[in-house]
Amino acid sequence: MNRSVKVFAPATVANVVCGYDVLGFAVNQPGDEVIMRFTDTKGITISKITGDDGKLPLNPAKNTVSASVQHYLNHIGKPDTGIDIELHKKMPIGSGLGSSSASTVAGLFAINTLFDNLLTNRELVPFAMKGEELACGYGHADNVAPAIMGGFVLIRSYEPLDIISLPFPEDLHAAIVYPEVDVPTKDARQMIRSKVLLKDAVTQWGNVAGLVSGLFMKDYDLIGRSMTDILVEPTRSILIPDFAVMKSIALENGAIGFGISGSGPSVFSLTRDADTATRITQKLQQHLKDIAINSLAFVSEVNKKGPIILD
Repeated sequence: MNRSVKVFAPATVANVVCGYDVLGFAVNQPGDEVIMRFTDTKGITISKITGDDGKLPLNPAKNTVSASVQHYLNHIGKPDTGIDIELHKKMPIGSGLGSSSASTVAGLFAINTLFDNLLTNRELVPFAMKGEELACGYGHADNVAPAIMGGFVLIRSYEPLDIISLPFPEDLHAAIVYPEVDVPTKDARQMIRSKVLLKDAVTQWGNVAGLVSGLFMKDYDLIGRSMTDILVEPTRSILIPDFAVMKSIALENGAIGFGISGSGPSVFSLTRDADTATRITQKLQQHLKDIAINSLAFVSEVNKKGPIILD
């Protein structure tokens, strides 16, 4: 049994436009790192957090990483195990890219590694959902499931939890741009309508089914046609400066589809290749610069692996 381990876990794009809380995929960058080691004292401590500008708690009861790890230890019957955690944030907090999810998943993968993989990655998902509940008030899985399992995932059901890995075109790329504006996840969730018209629900169901079918069939046109959201995006997009303009820019420059990543403010495009994705991020960043908004950009294939051990 190793005494320490260093783990990277990836950012994720949740919802994928039409699949609110049921679709998501992982990307290669950005992501978070956790260093975890056994200690001789009882209980979990967080000795260091970097890259968070002092926003995240060192208190183990209030941090998503340590809270999820504690649930894991309780489950395996070793609740008092001495564990020290270092969390190194390599991605912006509140970006809509699954920041809390990446940290939590890195921590769970680390503790499971230290205990010689007592659980499968899929079995770690409910523990990660506990972290999401602490972070934003609701234990959704559309970030943590792809972060743990890699690739595209569909959460067919939450009760009971039923997660399905989806195939996708090998050349599929994501162009992600994070405008540096504040859109807290809890606030973005509160904006969503609790009741919808049946005809709107029918349209949304068709788009979700179309997107999943497009992924299976590797049909880029069907994927693009299905990346339409009439339930959530119309409200959430109000919080993102020039969302409609950015969508037009992305589609004019070859995006298959465009939408909000998670609760925002990050936006993403799906493309057929890396060059198109790079061009889109450059165009979007230039537009944001023109309206005096700083931004970060990432171009990535779909991450197939999920968390990995770092040397």
